[in-house]
Amino acid sequence: MLEVDAAIRRNLSSEVQLINAISAYIISAGGKRLRPALLLLTAKVHGYTGPHHHTLAAVVELIHTATLLHDDVVDESALRRGRKTSNAAFGNAASVLAGDFLYSRAFQMMVTADNLRILQILADATNVIAEGEVLQLLNLHDPEVSVERYLKVIGYKTAALFEASARIGAVLAGCGKELEDNAAAYGRTIGTAFQLIDDALDYSGKPGEMGKNVGDDLREGKPTLPLIVAMQRCAAPERKLIEDAIRSGHAEEMPQILRIVDQTRALDLVYATAQAELSKARGFVDALKPGPEREALINLCAYSLDRSA
Repeated sequence: MLEVDAAIRRNLSSEVQLINAISAYIISAGGKRLRPALLLLTAKVHGYTGPHHHTLAAVVELIHTATLLHDDVVDESALRRGRKTSNAAFGNAASVLAGDFLYSRAFQMMVTADNLRILQILADATNVIAEGEVLQLLNLHDPEVSVERYLKVIGYKTAALFEASARIGAVLAGCGKELEDNAAAYGRTIGTAFQLIDDALDYSGKPGEMGKNVGDDLREGKPTLPLIVAMQRCAAPERKLIEDAIRSGHAEEMPQILRIVDQTRALDLVYATAQAELSKARGFVDALKPGPEREALINLCAYSLDRSA
C-alpha cells in the first residue's frame, strides 16, 4: 500500500497549480483504499510477481476519487472523511475539472500495463459507474424507488469498481476464466455489502467516526434501503412522513424518522442483506491457496460488516 500511495503521489503532479492543490488536499484526506487493496490481494493470492499491480491499484483509487469529487458536487456535500469536501474548499467548477483530470490521468497510467484486457475492464467499469450516477440522479426525491432499483444503483455505482479491481488482479496473474470470474464475483459481493453498510451507517453511525453527517442521504433525497424497508413496515402516517422528507430533502423530521427506522427494525434487514452477500463472498475465497492474502480477503468480509465508518 505504501507503493500504491507513492504511485498516486508521483502521478498527480501538474503544471497547473490549482490541480496540484486540490490533488494534495484530497489525497491527504486518506481513505480506506479498499479497492487498491483488493487488486493487490487478488493478484498476489493467484501468484502474481510482476511490476504492474501497484500502478493499477493506484489507477482504481484515482478513478474512485474522481467519482467522489463529482458525487460531492452533485450532492452538494460539505463534509467527507471528517473535513470539508473539495467543492466546499475550492468550489464546484474546480472540483469537477479536477475530477476530470484524475480520470484522464488514470487512463494515462493504465496503458503502462500494456494489457488490452485490463484497459477493457477499466473502461467498462468507468462507464458503468457513470451510468450508476445517472440512475441515482433519477431516483432522487422519489419515495417510490423499489429495492430492485436501489440495488441496481449499488451494482453500477459501487460494486462495479470493486468487481473490476478484483478481476484485474486475477487477469494480471494470468488466471483462467473460471478463477477470473470467481475473483470478480468476490469483488462484486464485497462491494455490494460495503455500500449496504454505508447506507445503514447513515441512520446509525456517529458523525465523529463516519467523517460525515448522519442523515446526509435523506438531505440529498436518496431513498436508500433503510428508508425503503421502514416505509414497507410502518403505518400510513409514518410512511407519509418519510415520503415527504424524501421528496423535500429536508431533515427536520430526522429524529422521528430515526425512531421509525429503529422501531421497524429496518437496519436489521439491511445488515442481514449485507451478511448474505458477505457469506457468498467468503465462499468465493474458500477454495483459494492458503496464505496471508487469502486470510486478508476473508478478514475483509468481517471488516465490511463490522465497521463504524
